[in-house]
Amino acid sequence: MSSSDSHDNRDQAVELLQQLGLKEYEAKCFVALSRIREATAKEISESSEVPRTRVYDAVRILEAQGLVEVQHGSPQLFRSVPVEEAIATLRDQYESRFDTLQDVIEDLDRPAKTENDSVHEVWSLSGTTATANRTHRLIENVDEELFLLVGHPNLVTDDLMESLDDATDRGVSVIVGTEDESVRDAISERVPNAEVFVSELDWLNGTGENANDVKIGRVLLGDRSTILISSIEPETDKERAVYGRGFSNGLVVIIRRLMSTGLLQSADPGKQNDE
Repeated sequence: MSSSDSHDNRDQAVELLQQLGLKEYEAKCFVALSRIREATAKEISESSEVPRTRVYDAVRILEAQGLVEVQHGSPQLFRSVPVEEAIATLRDQYESRFDTLQDVIEDLDRPAKTENDSVHEVWSLSGTTATANRTHRLIENVDEELFLLVGHPNLVTDDLMESLDDATDRGVSVIVGTEDESVRDAISERVPNAEVFVSELDWLNGTGENANDVKIGRVLLGDRSTILISSIEPETDKERAVYGRGFSNGLVVIIRRLMSTGLLQSADPGKQNDE
């Protein structure tokens, strides 16, 4: 590894540690200690470019967080805990904060739902993470039947297949359409109680004249009343989605009709032959 690559890695590590809650000097001291067996405050300062007078404050905080060990002597020696242990410690701290945040937010005063809350709602989401989280949430709330089209193999994650498998365990009828046979086979193996097929719909696969158009990411219909549709921009791979619910929602009606015609015919070869 070149010196420039090593320097870039150190900078990235410092930046990520700051995103996880460490202050700049704390992050720089930890990264410096991660690269050497043990060091004095002077050596940490030279390696991290943190002023020596600030090193002591930084390592004390790191020690309190369980990220640094201290050998008391003259001079004092410092070393980082093993990387795996440090990552586990940081993860535990943030999981605890997420739990606390959830409890606090759920205790906030929020407006009560009304009977009309589920009708004529169409909302937009941006980003694959947000769309995936909403997809999992919708699947969790399905009671009877779930139709899902997945137009990009990268969207078929372990978390998605686990959600689908959980749905079948609850007795939900799950039908999944994919873009190719390898994805179909992977889902069939992980979700054996789901009906999985390769969709032949050109608008889903983006073939032929539509090959360079925005791709369909996923189409979900839950209990014939809730839908989510996402698209993926070909140049950036950015996923955007719209979400709607309510039996009288026009978007839901359109998707229901698509699901009951082209999609189901693709899912049932016997039906196609009969017609």
